Amino acid sequence: MIPTLLGVTLLVFGMLRLLPGDAVTMMIQDYSGYASDLDSLREKLGLNRPFPEQYLSWLSNVLSGNLGESLRSHTPVAEDLAARIPVTVELGIIGFLISLLIAIPLGVYSAVRQDTVSDYIARSIAIAMLAIPGFWLGTLAITLPAIWWRWTPPLRYTQLTDDPAKNLLQMVLPAAILGIGLSGAIMRLTRAQMLEVLRHDYVRTARAKGLAERFVLLRHALKNAIIPVLTLLGLQVSVLISGTVVLESIFVLPGMGRYLLENVSNRDYPAVQGVILIFAIVLVASNLVVDVMYAWLDPRIRYG
Repeated sequence: MIPTLLGVTLLVFGMLRLLPGDAVTMMIQDYSGYASDLDSLREKLGLNRPFPEQYLSWLSNVLSGNLGESLRSHTPVAEDLAARIPVTVELGIIGFLISLLIAIPLGVYSAVRQDTVSDYIARSIAIAMLAIPGFWLGTLAITLPAIWWRWTPPLRYTQLTDDPAKNLLQMVLPAAILGIGLSGAIMRLTRAQMLEVLRHDYVRTARAKGLAERFVLLRHALKNAIIPVLTLLGLQVSVLISGTVVLESIFVLPGMGRYLLENVSNRDYPAVQGVILIFAIVLVASNLVVDVMYAWLDPRIRYG
């Protein structure tokens, strides 16, 4: 995990500085008063130092728990992220749960009804979920209700602690769009694994003993079929993160994704690096959780 995080931070640190312009250039566009003293402003912000020195300075601050200070707002990045992380986490969790509620039952049903009309319909739905971009669905979800029914989703964010009902109503639409985008691949893999498991001898033996079909499917077949699906779930976290970046911008949610896009445009290096670091930690941690769950679901798996 540590080499992966170091590699990600080094890559992002370098790529940001390859973009045309820097934070000072962006400030000039907004405030013409800065144009008279560019060099001193770059020196004040530390942008005139060599690349290795900038990276090592940032890394030493991170190891001490300091993510730096925003170049534009001059507020600690950690404070900005502390206010935005709950929004992204809530959107991601709800979207992830919606994807599982759609994909797992649909995948199991499609496998049980193999090569029937309902199976073809379910597989077509999964392909559509994979093909339709989330940003397109999000744009339609805002535009079409406004044209047809004169209704738009609330664009002013309400915190969960202030009004839970209003907050969930505001989150359910972007979370559903996010879940739909994730569920297509999960549904297809669930169906494929269920078809393989249902042909095994222990499933036929369970049926021969007279067990109810729901127990055969849930306790014997699904538990073994779900193990490869867990690998996909770990990989889908990256899709989940990219989806939150887009949907938070469309639905004006003050989360980490919107914060990332705004600060990439402004070349606010510490803010972007802080967000990417959090995203990278979530990704590698999710892969670790998936590995641990393998052994929990299948006692035959042991790690040395």
